Amino acid sequence: MCGIWALFGSDECLSVQCLSAMKIAHRGPDAFRFENVNGFTNCCFGFHRLAVVDQLYGMQPIRVKKFPYLWLCYNGEIYNFKQLQKQFGFDFQTLVDGEVILHLYNRGGIEQTASMLDGVFAFILLDTANRKVFLARDTYGVRPLFKVLTDDGFLGVCSEAKGLINLKHSTSLCSKVEPFLPGHYEVLDLKPSGKVASVELVKFHSCKDEPLHVVCDTVEALPSGFDLETVKSNIRILFENAVRKRLMAHRRIGCLLSGGLDSSLVAAVLLKLMKEMNINYPLQTFAIGMENSPDLLAARKVAAHIGSEHHEVILNTEEGIQAIEEVIFSLETYDITTVRASIGMYLVSKYIRKKTDSVVIFSGEGSDELTQGYIYFHKAPSPEEAAEESERLLKELYLFDVLRADRTTAAHGLELRVPFLDHRFTSYYLSLPAELRIPKNGIEKYLLRLSFEDSNLLPKEILWRPKEAFSDGLASVKKSWFSILQDYIDQQVDDLLLEKAAEKYPFNPPKTKESYYYRQIFEKHYSGRSSWLPHYWMPRWVKATDPSARTLKHYKSATQE
Repeated sequence: MCGIWALFGSDECLSVQCLSAMKIAHRGPDAFRFENVNGFTNCCFGFHRLAVVDQLYGMQPIRVKKFPYLWLCYNGEIYNFKQLQKQFGFDFQTLVDGEVILHLYNRGGIEQTASMLDGVFAFILLDTANRKVFLARDTYGVRPLFKVLTDDGFLGVCSEAKGLINLKHSTSLCSKVEPFLPGHYEVLDLKPSGKVASVELVKFHSCKDEPLHVVCDTVEALPSGFDLETVKSNIRILFENAVRKRLMAHRRIGCLLSGGLDSSLVAAVLLKLMKEMNINYPLQTFAIGMENSPDLLAARKVAAHIGSEHHEVILNTEEGIQAIEEVIFSLETYDITTVRASIGMYLVSKYIRKKTDSVVIFSGEGSDELTQGYIYFHKAPSPEEAAEESERLLKELYLFDVLRADRTTAAHGLELRVPFLDHRFTSYYLSLPAELRIPKNGIEKYLLRLSFEDSNLLPKEILWRPKEAFSDGLASVKKSWFSILQDYIDQQVDDLLLEKAAEKYPFNPPKTKESYYYRQIFEKHYSGRSSWLPHYWMPRWVKATDPSARTLKHYKSATQE
């Protein structure tokens, strides 16, 4: 996890522009560098480093003697860099995983480069010999990337939007900061003036397609066929492999543990592999919640079962409410459920940074979207429609759960790892018949649970624990976190303000006081940028006025039994 920033064709003095790059300093607390591009006085790179791999040679932009005309600034981890090095006989100059991007590009161009990377990444690659700039982002947008391109060819690129919104430019009125689309790369021509022109934007990978880098994966070809035992075995093998490859780090590894199925599975498999690999420190797991909340009690059970060094962060209402503004500033969104769920994650990340030496943090993000874990999937009209909805959610992860997970951890200089979003694991899961993936016997994620039933990785009551929305599991069963937030906000927003909300905010108008409150804070920091969120996250196939699972009938009946 790092912060990347670059400008091409700046009209303004670069030393003034560089102040904008400091807005993302939290992403790389270990070191930073600004570097001008030789021969282009109005182009530069900015880099904030979190040293996780190759402490000595990991500064960026990365340049190697073999390709003096290539400049690379990237944020992410390339898990298959050693396999690619072996397969193609690359001669590496550093131990940095990202160096493989330079070698792949030199060997086969940008399309092969993006398609062969197994990992999470956002990068800016400059080829001064051929006067090209390339931008690329991983399939699910696990690593963030924003860009601004003006009509006259000024380009700004940054890990977070806050590093671009105050840039100075002669035609800044027509510049629109927007997220760079996941699973795409863009080719831009670099003119002698340092300005750029976009040539093409290409989608290089779709979540359903098996990725090209499977050819050099450590797991060989798997048995085909859809009989249940084969499928269950393949799921276990691929998930374990997804966790194993993410153990690549020179810093201490920890794991978020809510006590739900997803984070518990990640923690259990992680601990098992750390023992196998003789990693000689205990795994630290982290849970947050109010006293005796469902999440804390469940996480305690899991930690005792797997034998982790467990940390509990007690959330008090006042602290949670006080964090709202910082959280919205970090997130760059006003989505209701994202803000709610981010408060706990932001505070537990703050604790990890202050009180422990864990830096690389594993988490269960992506499972709900992939394995149909949301409670509203019980209402899907057909298995095919449930499968379509699962794909839609995966495509939009970069706007919601992946955005939350990245920003709340990055705000405190932590690096997130999300094995459920492993390319090979997700493409296999999505290739399974739709009928196999739907909730069964009133239980969501049925296939995933069944796959690990005989593994003894988790206590049975955790493996089959019903879905608990993260923002709800934090609180007591009697009073949910979202109700506590709403009670507080009810006093902060006048009824009249809400009545006129659609006039004030015609795009995505707030329908509730809570929504209005978040929007006000968002506009304070990012005025006029509401289009970053195309729509609110809401459940499908049910008449919902609130995104919380606790408002759904199925949830109420499940919790009252």
